[in-house]
Amino acid sequence: MLHVAPGIVRKPIVSSVILETKALINIERAKVDAVSGEIVIDVDLEKCSDVKRAFEERGVKVVLLENPIIKDDDECIHCGACISICPTETFRFEGSEVVADAGKCVQCASCITACPQRALRLVLK
Repeated sequence: MLHVAPGIVRKPIVSSVILETKALINIERAKVDAVSGEIVIDVDLEKCSDVKRAFEERGVKVVLLENPIIKDDDECIHCGACISICPTETFRFEGSEVVADAGKCVQCASCITACPQRALRLVLK
């Protein structure tokens, strides 16, 4: 996750990092305005450290989202509401239980709103 501060938000930061690192960067989610920005990107693991360094050199705060969604197994009733709403297919049924592949999560929080048991939460850093 990239946190872009005021003063640099209007610069072509993502483009310059792509050109410098030759990394393929997929923007999973972005909320950017004239003041600041929050961008969730997906980068190949082999290029991750180079991309992280390049963004940080440009004044961008980088937070690795290794486990961005937490499912409380004691609260989950395995209803599947999170499966139906998730745009990245983070959740799936394994047998009769809902399981999460947190690596797919882009922190859109749709699942949190949909969960009737409040069994999901985001890891915010």
